[in-house]
Amino acid sequence: MSDLYELIRQIRNKPGLFIGSPSVSSLFMFLNGYRFARRQMNLSISAQEQEFQEFQPWLQERYAIKSTHSWSQMILFHSIDERDAFERFFILFDEFLQRGLPSAIKQPAEVLEPA
Repeated sequence: MSDLYELIRQIRNKPGLFIGSPSVSSLFMFLNGYRFARRQMNLSISAQEQEFQEFQPWLQERYAIKSTHSWSQMILFHSIDERDAFERFFILFDEFLQRGLPSAIKQPAEVLEPA
């Protein structure tokens, strides 16, 4: 699977299938494993993976945090528990995707007007 954002959507819909229980820490470790496996297979970084690398700096700016904590730890800090942080990740991820950078995942299909 080379579509990172589709994988993230699938995890959102069926976390038990991929990470066991809805947990932001498990999600973080899964995505790190995904990235590691792609590197081990000598696969080049996709546009979505490159864009997702900006998620942590974006989150640090959004929360005004200047630390080296992972994005999962930052989200967990602002959440009640792992499940709440898991759900909050997807809210933040959707917001991140809508921030204005180009991405094939959020480009609406062009609507043609009848002539």
